Amino acid sequence: MKIVVIGGTGLIGSKLVQRLQAKGHDVIAASPASGVNTVTGEGLAEILAGAQIVVDVANSPSFEDKAVMEFFQSSGRNLLAAEAAAGVTHHVALSVVGTDRLQGSGYFRAKLAQEKLIKEASIPYTIVHSTQFFEFMFGIAQSGAQGDKVHLSPAMMQPIYSDDVADALVDFVLGKPLDGMAEIAGPEPIRISDAVEKYMRQIGDNREIVIDSQTPYFGVRLDDKTLMPSDGARLGKTLFSEWVKTATPPPAR
Repeated sequence: MKIVVIGGTGLIGSKLVQRLQAKGHDVIAASPASGVNTVTGEGLAEILAGAQIVVDVANSPSFEDKAVMEFFQSSGRNLLAAEAAAGVTHHVALSVVGTDRLQGSGYFRAKLAQEKLIKEASIPYTIVHSTQFFEFMFGIAQSGAQGDKVHLSPAMMQPIYSDDVADALVDFVLGKPLDGMAEIAGPEPIRISDAVEKYMRQIGDNREIVIDSQTPYFGVRLDDKTLMPSDGARLGKTLFSEWVKTATPPPAR
């Protein structure tokens, strides 16, 4: 099949493209760098010609409230309209576990708006809700950084390795559309503060950790259920406690 992966050069997209190509599919990694811009619509009609499946794993370049809403709404409308015109038969989108519980955040309001567009479109779809990636620990640390201290919530999370995300997506992409949502998560529940501290110490970051239940997570105060998956979630096989032992700092931007 011809499969187009929007955001196909990113962390998850690149791994998904490799896995689908290994199964013999005609897979195209679409991004602004390849001349495909979902926000403006540039290149969409050409890239989607003959495609049966579209996977959207793209993320907004800005997390500012107005910018992220404009990104996901414009991108969603343009992409879904182009898919309808091309006769695409399955739209798969990656979203976040707890999106509906994180509406105090502009980013998650935008993700919910994206999901609404998908549900209201005419194209059969699957929305995959994932917990936080292991590789996102540095981003969580930076979000709580105040001077030489890092403020973190002790709320529970169940993060997942990016390889396990890509493996799960392959099955959802090649399966029948759910016309609904599925959840994926790692196998190991852990407190945010514990996970981030383990990661920071592994990469040699010795900033002081301040644990505070009032510390917001990207603008939202959490409880122990906010970021946790439901009982029916598909679980990855990689343990955070094992991955973190070999974790490295993120590449410098």
